[in-house]
Amino acid sequence: MKDCIFCKIIAGEIPSAMVYQDDDVVAFNDLHPVARVHVLIVPRHHSGDILELADSDQGRDDMAAVLKAAAQVARITGLAPTGFRLINNCGHDGGQTIRHTHFHLIGGRHFGEKLL
Repeated sequence: MKDCIFCKIIAGEIPSAMVYQDDDVVAFNDLHPVARVHVLIVPRHHSGDILELADSDQGRDDMAAVLKAAAQVARITGLAPTGFRLINNCGHDGGQTIRHTHFHLIGGRHFGEKLL
């Protein structure tokens, strides 16, 4: 998608601080981190949100790739032993600001049980 900022990052048109990448996903540091570690995991295949991803033929493969990448990013950033959160915001009310399915892997501090 030509106007999507994440598609431009994936294509190398916009620089980013890559943490991990493979044939299916890219993972890079968030520009506005909410914790010591805040990495965005983005499928290379464009879908607007997780609902659109779920309805696509590519969705299952993309989700498997995201989970694999999340484990790798947790190991790379040192979060695997202590834990992290993997978050997806879907739609306006869910807080999604960029219309390309992506996941926030955050950690490096104790979050507790509450989500909000």
